[in-house]
Amino acid sequence: MKAGDIAVILLAAGRASRFGGGKLAADLAGKPVALHVGERLAAMPFARKVLVCSTATPPIDGFERIELDPSGAPLSRSIATAITAVSGTGAALIALADMPLVPTDHFERLIEAFDGERIGTVVAGRTMVPAIFGAHLFSDLAALDGDRGAAALLRDAPAITLEETLALDIDTPDDLARAEALLQGR
Repeated sequence: MKAGDIAVILLAAGRASRFGGGKLAADLAGKPVALHVGERLAAMPFARKVLVCSTATPPIDGFERIELDPSGAPLSRSIATAITAVSGTGAALIALADMPLVPTDHFERLIEAFDGERIGTVVAGRTMVPAIFGAHLFSDLAALDGDRGAAALLRDAPAITLEETLALDIDTPDDLARAEALLQGR
């Protein structure tokens, strides 16, 4: 399967409570956190590009913006909202806007290794998103509940390794400072 058969879902509607709010709009190397991964994904030839967001999420060119309703709903609601929007595509790549360091080549390796079923990212022994799910798993994704993501659907899935530093998830101001230091060190 190629990128043109896959929808990309960028989840960007979290409450950012540990950050103190507004983390996706926080400055990282001269632009909002969400734009780092968002711009990389927008440049790729996906069938559809969907951003599930809140009113505080900065705009990302190339993405169809869907505001989460109600605002502050759990992660499972973001996933269900996005999956409903992309039904009809062959697969969906789910990525998080607060993981700004995931490189384009990681997404390309996921697509290349995707067998139509599912594939995840493995970081320090844990399989997680970014991940691609075949359309036959869309109903399972839409049925998730609570504030957990799709980890249960990735159990025992094949996975592509991502260096732990590149998988940095911005949850706190300290995480943002670490990301800034990593970007300056390159």
